[in-house]
This record gives sequence, C-alpha cells and structure tokens, in this order.
Amino acid sequence: MRLRNTVAAACGALALTAVLATPAQAATGDFSYKFIGLNGQPQAATLYDPASDECITLPEVADPNASEPAFAPHNDTDEFALVFTGPDCSGDSWSLRPHGRPATDRLKLRSVLFVGS
Repeated sequence: MRLRNTVAAACGALALTAVLATPAQAATGDFSYKFIGLNGQPQAATLYDPASDECITLPEVADPNASEPAFAPHNDTDEFALVFTGPDCSGDSWSLRPHGRPATDRLKLRSVLFVGS
C-alpha cells in the first residue's frame, strides 16, 4: 500500500511540475547590428534566436559613458523588435518588423526587446 501511495505522490508531483513549467520563448531567426570596436573600426554582431519578452542590452555598447551606441540593426527574426537608444530598454524606441530590411546607420540602439506578433 505504501508503494502505491509513493508512486501516486510522485506522479502527482511530476504532473504539477509539468503544468507549472513554462517553456522559454524565443524569436526564431537572427538580429544583427554594427558597433564601433575598441580599435575604432566598425564591427558586426548577431543575436541568434533571441529571447522573447525580455530586454536584451547589447553587451558591446551597454555603457553610454564608454561607447558609442550600436547602429544599423537588421531584424531577420519572426517577431517585432523594439530597439531602444538606452540600455535596459530605456530612452527612445523604434519598432522593426519581422524579416524586415536592414535599417540605416542613423538608427542608434543600445538594447532590444522582441515581441511576438
């Protein structure tokens, strides 16, 4: 009888864990941008299948006191990308549509948020 209760409790706990667990969402595709490297030359970076509904501060340009913002973002994911002029999704923002064309060098950014359509 104890074995049956133990198995039933374990199955119940497993079912509850499966119901409460929420899978991480991610945009499918690539988001790329350019930035000025430590050597003063333009460089490129890409986020592959970035997390959705989570602010991503671009590491190369995270500190406004130490770097110029990134520029020329290209959203080739399946979700809208909201790009922000400041770190931590602060400052002015612009929306880039899914699988859109590359933006010009004039569009500056330090962080991005991917939002499902």
